[in-house]
Amino acid sequence: MAVKNHTGERKHKMKKVFKFGFCLSLTALICSGCISPYRLLQSNSSTSSSRGWGNGNTGSSGSSVYSDDVEEKVDFINDLIDEKFYFEASDNDERQEYIYKGILESLDDPYSVYYTPEEYTDMMATSSGSYQGIGVSIQQNAETRILTVVRVFQGSGAEEAGMLPKDVITAVEGRELDGEDISEVVTWIKGEPGTKVNVTVYRPSTEEELTMAIERRTVDNSTVSYSMKSNNIGYIEVTDFYEKTAEQFRVALSDLKAQGMQSLIVDLRNNPGGYVDVVVDMCNQIIDSGTIVYTEDRDGNILERCEANAEESFDMPMVVLVNGNSASASEIFAGCMKDYGRATIVGTTTFGKGIVQQVIPLTDGSAVKLTIAKYFTPNGNDIHKLGIEPDVEIDLPDELLREPIIPEDQDVQLQKAIEVLTAE
Repeated sequence: MAVKNHTGERKHKMKKVFKFGFCLSLTALICSGCISPYRLLQSNSSTSSSRGWGNGNTGSSGSSVYSDDVEEKVDFINDLIDEKFYFEASDNDERQEYIYKGILESLDDPYSVYYTPEEYTDMMATSSGSYQGIGVSIQQNAETRILTVVRVFQGSGAEEAGMLPKDVITAVEGRELDGEDISEVVTWIKGEPGTKVNVTVYRPSTEEELTMAIERRTVDNSTVSYSMKSNNIGYIEVTDFYEKTAEQFRVALSDLKAQGMQSLIVDLRNNPGGYVDVVVDMCNQIIDSGTIVYTEDRDGNILERCEANAEESFDMPMVVLVNGNSASASEIFAGCMKDYGRATIVGTTTFGKGIVQQVIPLTDGSAVKLTIAKYFTPNGNDIHKLGIEPDVEIDLPDELLREPIIPEDQDVQLQKAIEVLTAE
């Protein structure tokens, strides 16, 4: 690993940012250029545009907001670039992709995004299982645009190179980040297995900048890990809600029961979310009847009501651990458990992402992700921009918030969860 230490203006800038903490709202896995944001609501209705780009009918009779004047202006600007621009300009196809991205960015919604064909293919591949990349999960702050490592996968090139959780990515192959979208940065990092990429990070725990030569590899994207704690307390950590997560959760529950589990901790801290149908499946493994979550469109119409229909429920005492980075599907799980009194929620107030996105594939291989609905907990609580308040509020000490890995005996949130279950 090549290591360089840097000081000066950029270091000062990073220190200022860290005074505001980590308010993270976008997530991605560094793999084959994939983006994996929060849940994309699966719908039986397909969509299309009047120009035949989609696969069905939008059901909207509205006209386009773009007039002939807009098209003429775009053509004129492109002509100016071709005629007068001093530097070598990108080709027309690349410029068109940025026009599409700009349309979605104009909505002022960080969760509505245009994916190029490459980005869409990689996103779908990552959420399904193993992938090729350096082996980290990152999140992007919607306001500062800073990219922060939240997880380093075991056996990955990133782990071998020494990358740690809470490292902030500042440059790739010497190209400094300047507010680029997470999907674009991912394309810089991706590559063939066996090749290497130089990634520069700022490490807040030591206030230094490091450049690492990281080997790209094929990495198994496991989102569930589990163990048995003292007093027969089972512990399951869920890092994302991807396609295989519900089955991995089912296996963990079964194995812990076989080991003699008498109570359970589900750790959703720093879990940014994922697929709605996956978290519904997981809730269905805990409760046997009742509404898990429901969604409403912008007119207040119920789009979908997800009901539990399990043959039996999980009847052991349970704690759900959350923090300010527990978002979306994590909040669906925590909100369901809280509303039914099924678990004690321990930690700090969750992120507050109570909206749902749908990915709409287009016929040229690209896709559009749009916010289409707001979701509500079983009791009808709207948690968007509010979050879910814990039953037992406890935060980590300030001196531990910057540390990449917190020792279990110093993890006061986990110890409180064990204390709650031991008392029960």
